[in-house]
Amino acid sequence: MIKLVQMDEPTFQFFLQQSTRDYAEDKIRIGAWEKETAMKLSQEEMTRYLPHGLYTEGAYLYSIVETESDAQAGYIWFNVIEGRQGKEAFIYDFYIFEPYQRKGYGSMALTALDEEARKMNVTRIGLHVFGDNDRAFKLYQKMGFQITDITMSKKL
Repeated sequence: MIKLVQMDEPTFQFFLQQSTRDYAEDKIRIGAWEKETAMKLSQEEMTRYLPHGLYTEGAYLYSIVETESDAQAGYIWFNVIEGRQGKEAFIYDFYIFEPYQRKGYGSMALTALDEEARKMNVTRIGLHVFGDNDRAFKLYQKMGFQITDITMSKKL
């Protein structure tokens, strides 16, 4: 079992460093950004979506904690905005640490997120998944997420 625990400042700093690095690496891997500028661009994105860090209004940053051991198994960050059809959440980052992967923690975390979002009167949850991340894509489909848009490209 897991629980979602609001991040404290030291946990947020760890998350910010890892998330910024991972996002830059993802953008390099898919060919969207150059290696020389990726870290700077990733930092700019983080600043844009989390201008006040952990205290950004509408941003919810949680550690995914295993209840038995009280160990952090991952993290999830989503923002909530007032959309056209009510409150909407968007998952900006979701990561299960390697020792906990393929053991159901991702499904449990998304179920816990659903519960948390319902408490906030959120009516819709969106996310982005990189096209080459088949494992995440399958998890999201299993958890009820549906494709709303597909962007494709090919190298010449």
